[in-house]
Amino acid sequence: MTRDADQMIRAEDDAGGTGDDDRLTPRQADILAIVRDQGFATIDALARQFDVSAQTIRREIIRLDAQKRLQRFHGGAGVIEPAVRPVYAEKQATQTSAKDSIGRCAAGLIPDGAAIFLDVGTTVEAVARALAARSGFTIVTNSLPAAMLLAAGSGGGGGASEIYVTGGSIHGPDGSLIGDTTISGLDRFRCDVAVIGFSGVDDDGALMDFDLHKVAAKQAMIRAARMVIAVGVASKFTRAAPVRIATLAQIDRIVTDTMPPRHITDAAAQAGTRIVVA
Repeated sequence: MTRDADQMIRAEDDAGGTGDDDRLTPRQADILAIVRDQGFATIDALARQFDVSAQTIRREIIRLDAQKRLQRFHGGAGVIEPAVRPVYAEKQATQTSAKDSIGRCAAGLIPDGAAIFLDVGTTVEAVARALAARSGFTIVTNSLPAAMLLAAGSGGGGGASEIYVTGGSIHGPDGSLIGDTTISGLDRFRCDVAVIGFSGVDDDGALMDFDLHKVAAKQAMIRAARMVIAVGVASKFTRAAPVRIATLAQIDRIVTDTMPPRHITDAAAQAGTRIVVA
């Protein structure tokens, strides 16, 4: 690092405060507000917004992470995941009948021969089980359990489905694949349908999730699909989660087991999102 660059960073730090104690400087408070509002912010975007160097923003993020106000990630910062959330084994054993009904209903909305993105999660796995009884699809997924369910299916004639599994790092016991390799793998495809899971809903109806890494993959699927089907049991409409996946306007169909609360159905109608009760 040159002397000029070092002096510039020192001047920027002076402008933002040291942040060595638990009191927030104005800049740290603004960074925290942006991250909470967006769910995630990159270092480069924050540096441009505050007109400081990336090194300065990185140090601010390190301080805020040490204070447990946000979570540091490679290239940026996100909201802290809740300490208590349902684990995969619990999810597998919960509301299995409702999830199977949702899976069959969502699969019925997908035409023969379609190219499909399949997200991660136990409700999406129910969709995979229903699709496994058919054939002739092209399926792209970052879910190892969904891929195995599809591979074990007998198919219903018309040629076996082609199943593509993205690369990436295995993330947790649900067999989800995450990371830059996952996103670049998804970006190679354009599909007719994306089947997306979610963990909660914001006040405006936006779909939410707990895991920032998984949200990145969901958003990549949404960008590259002609139609987006979100699947989830009705209890998720009364639960919050910290990271936004998508607005209702980005979702074509929501398949669930019971009609959601009135403010959600009103917001869906305004956004042009059709709610399908299995």
